[in-house]
Amino acid sequence: MAEGVALCIGEVNERAKIDRAMPRDLTVILDDRPGQLAMIGEATGEAGVNLRGLAAFTGDGRGIIHLLVDDDASARCQDALGKAGFGIADDREVLVIDVRDRPGTLGELTRRLADAHVNIDLAYTTFGGVKIVIATDDLESARVALA
Repeated sequence: MAEGVALCIGEVNERAKIDRAMPRDLTVILDDRPGQLAMIGEATGEAGVNLRGLAAFTGDGRGIIHLLVDDDASARCQDALGKAGFGIADDREVLVIDVRDRPGTLGELTRRLADAHVNIDLAYTTFGGVKIVIATDDLESARVALA
């Protein structure tokens, strides 16, 4: 599991504002068949876990689901998913970055990380607002690059 610092950045070209929340990305690997995502949604909902973001991919008969949850909901989410028959393949802190909804923002953000030699392992967007979730093994360098 990678560890690091969670950030909330107002704009790519302005100084970073560090958010006290420590969002977590949980990776769930499941069979690619109807109803699996519904079961995840039901299990997390019944446990009172608010999903802040989600990315889902399929291939070779498997589904890979990334769930963005608040740090204080991570254990509850994992417990609920375990009881529903799902295993957690990874649990890691991630950066959640507020970005402006305009052309070029993704390039500006990721260029700053690339220039700091930060390799992005995973990126997806959240629910509500325009935010990008970034996972990397070097969150400290990413934080410095985006400050």
